[in-house]
Amino acid sequence: MGKILTIAAIGLLTLIISGCNTSGCTDNQNSLPLAGFYDYATGQAISLSILDIGGVDAPDDSLLYTAGTAYSEVYLPFRSAQNSTSYFIHYAQAGIDSDEMNDTLTFDYTSQPYFASEECGAMYHYSITRMTHTTHIVDSVAITDSLITNKNLQRIKIFFRTMPEPDPEPEPGPEEPEQPEEPEA
Repeated sequence: MGKILTIAAIGLLTLIISGCNTSGCTDNQNSLPLAGFYDYATGQAISLSILDIGGVDAPDDSLLYTAGTAYSEVYLPFRSAQNSTSYFIHYAQAGIDSDEMNDTLTFDYTSQPYFASEECGAMYHYSITRMTHTTHIVDSVAITDSLITNKNLQRIKIFFRTMPEPDPEPEPGPEEPEQPEEPEA
């Protein structure tokens, strides 16, 4: 009986080892929250090129994204050794290009170490417990799933107040002749 269990265990172990390979590990080997940008009025996805985004109280250079490149979504990494991470959004556009107009997003979460596999190694999974934000240009933030894993899914939606593009000026047409006034009766 002991020999049969040993042979079965070796066979099962061989099957498990042969079933594990790097194709079972996703490209994203870190649990990074993915945030998308949306227009508050329409709910449509938007791309913005006027944003500087960086970590609040982050060590060294905390600037993650710089204005000039259009982004429709960004990764906002959480700090595994802390229970909260904050980001600032600075708007590099005339009229709103001041620190007073910056928006701040703060995520409170719990982090749980997770061993995925030998190929993928260890990572953290995060569970967002609370989210707060300022409302200068950001209208609202939606958390579509509070569990952040290494799946490349957008879990955070940031809704911005945007200005519609102005309508183009109408082309000048031929002037209409003035109509003569009708005499009073």
